[in-house]
Amino acid sequence: MILPDIVPTVLIPVSAVLAIIFGAWLWKRVSAITMTPGQSVFRSQNGREYLLEEEQRGDDEVVQKAADIQEAISEGANSFLFTEYRYMGVFMVIMAVLIFALLGSITPEAGRTRADEVRNGLFSSIAFVLGAATSILSGYVGMKIATYANARTALEARKGIAPAFMCAFRSGAVMGFMLAGFGLLNLFIAIVLFQKAYGDDWKGVFEAITGYGLGGSSIALFGRVGGGIYTKAADVGADLVGKVEKDIPEDDPRNPAVIADNVGDNVGDIAGMGADLFGSFAESTCAALVVAAVSELGTTHNWPAMMFPLMVSATGILVCMLTTLIATDLKPAKQISEIEHTLKMQLIISTVLMTPVALGLALVSLPETFELPVPSRTQGKEYDYKSVKNWYMFVCVACGLWGGLAIGLQTEYFTSNRYRPVQDVADACRTGPATDIIFGLALGYKSCIIPCFVMAITIYIANSLAGMLGIACAALGMLATLSSGLAIDAYGPISDNAGGIAEMAGMGEDIRERTDALDAAGNTTAAIGKGFAIGSAALVSLALFGAYITRAKIDLLESSILDPKVFAGLLVGAMLPYWFSAMTMKSVGKAALAMVEEVRRQFNTINGLMEGTARPDYSRCVKISTDSSLREMIPPGALVMLSPIIAGALFGTRTLAGMLAGSLVSGVQVAVSMSNTGGAWDNAKKYIEAGASEHARELGGKGSDCHKAAVIGDTVGDPLKDTSGPSLNILVKLMAVESLVFAPFFVNIAGGEGLIFQFFSSS
Repeated sequence: MILPDIVPTVLIPVSAVLAIIFGAWLWKRVSAITMTPGQSVFRSQNGREYLLEEEQRGDDEVVQKAADIQEAISEGANSFLFTEYRYMGVFMVIMAVLIFALLGSITPEAGRTRADEVRNGLFSSIAFVLGAATSILSGYVGMKIATYANARTALEARKGIAPAFMCAFRSGAVMGFMLAGFGLLNLFIAIVLFQKAYGDDWKGVFEAITGYGLGGSSIALFGRVGGGIYTKAADVGADLVGKVEKDIPEDDPRNPAVIADNVGDNVGDIAGMGADLFGSFAESTCAALVVAAVSELGTTHNWPAMMFPLMVSATGILVCMLTTLIATDLKPAKQISEIEHTLKMQLIISTVLMTPVALGLALVSLPETFELPVPSRTQGKEYDYKSVKNWYMFVCVACGLWGGLAIGLQTEYFTSNRYRPVQDVADACRTGPATDIIFGLALGYKSCIIPCFVMAITIYIANSLAGMLGIACAALGMLATLSSGLAIDAYGPISDNAGGIAEMAGMGEDIRERTDALDAAGNTTAAIGKGFAIGSAALVSLALFGAYITRAKIDLLESSILDPKVFAGLLVGAMLPYWFSAMTMKSVGKAALAMVEEVRRQFNTINGLMEGTARPDYSRCVKISTDSSLREMIPPGALVMLSPIIAGALFGTRTLAGMLAGSLVSGVQVAVSMSNTGGAWDNAKKYIEAGASEHARELGGKGSDCHKAAVIGDTVGDPLKDTSGPSLNILVKLMAVESLVFAPFFVNIAGGEGLIFQFFSSS
């Protein structure tokens, strides 16, 4: 059974628009929580409203403080993002011109004209700008709802766990659905409009569309690196001086770096993370479309079959709407012990529901059997053809779906303080920060085992059934529940900010305990989100790598690991994640050093600061984070953006292929270990602080030597889990999609051999 063309034409944009409307509806529900002094009402157990006059006055003061702090955080986040986006606007213009100039100037292939190449350059540039703009929009919307909801979450925590949880989760879901809706809608509109210009040349349409993925990941890289440096510079500075040296609570209003720290949660963990996962969605979809376009699906102009990747994402949005209502209305977390379970069930339920949906889509939208070209291993033959059944594609999507869930659950095991690994790390703090760091590093390395096996099995099955198209659809399967994944990921920073506002507004220790419980679960869900991002990045990168091999016309018979060009690229590529991590971690260290000096200066020179009678200069710390992050994000970004162009232009397509393979293999390992190590150190600290079990209470609680050791471990882990680790998955994706976009240009240079090798061979 084949769907009529009208079904995907209606289903895809309607699902995208519904996602945007659903996100706006959730935003409206969050906005119903009042932030106006004099309007707060508590209810007694019998439902009778009450608030004594003196309680009303105290409550008004708390609400006003929370509103003022939220406004300061929002202003800081807006200021940073607008400044960052100005830099990115210049980059977008330069990159768009470069894409047009390089792709439009190549010598036409047989059967193509100069006009064809110019058209390809022009529309690739347009797709790049559209992808970059969508990425910026996604990050900005996420930041706005996060800064809008953090104080409201803190105020709701006074009523109990359930109201605060619903506020934070609904706010995270706003970002999840808005991002999925805008990303899918803009991509579909671009495809439809590009077809008007390309006519029957569907291969050209979807090759040009790859610019959409390049634009998304380019902005994500700078957003992740810049935002990560910002937030961790402030976080490290605040922790080292405030908690370790001055022995004051986390988010204490006396700490000059506290506002910058809370701003950083929004620009790094929200805006940067949103742009990151949008890039994964865009690239996996583009990879599937490029491979499908040269198959029977594209050559026969089978519209429903070509739109199968987009329909997977569209139906995923509808499934996530249902699962979101379960967490926000039907069965929200009402006790501390239910928070992680409720968030985890979001992933499980959405995965279970999406599985039969994917099966139905594959059976009704794809032909029963179709031919898929794969790189040939026969001398003198460019392609072999593989017969693919429609249910094969369902298996590929299902492998991604369930593989992503497996990675998420094992990430929870290694980063949640409910389980043994993190408790062991906390126990190691008894003997100081050195053993804490040793145990944390060991945990991170060990946590790589299961994700690598899951990805290896997924890749083997998907590639065996449907080649690189299968791998791309597996990546799409992993991202099919993107809206739910983003919701539980964004929930974490919102809860973290809520805790900071509760502390600064003086809401009391009991409220802070509730927000800390929300935040501890958020650390775990953030780690789960990073696991999804890394796993999908590996699959996306491999699918893009396969498309690059085809588009760059690399002969598999002449290329192997023993080829010196390939092996040289392999070594250099495997080194790049370490070089990149060194740059980003040093950037955080330099920015944190300036922050520590500034915080110490204020404590030493502002009379009455420690006594709470003087106000710290928050704006100075915000400026340090802003200036440092914008300055320091450029070199790592340049390393990632320039490496493929230099390798492809100077050393040829095979050297670049080796580089892509090397960066993928080493980048995944480093990213997983960094993210999980940092998450474990953070939750080990919170485990000691909460003292919820007899073992935790034995460790001494806040202010103990054990706690101080845990704070140092958490501080070391901050740049690992929030700057370097999450940025590495963008590195492997971005290098692959950039290589794919510029592949015709590299082939045009000395037949793909590169300028350096051409020079030596001619001399």
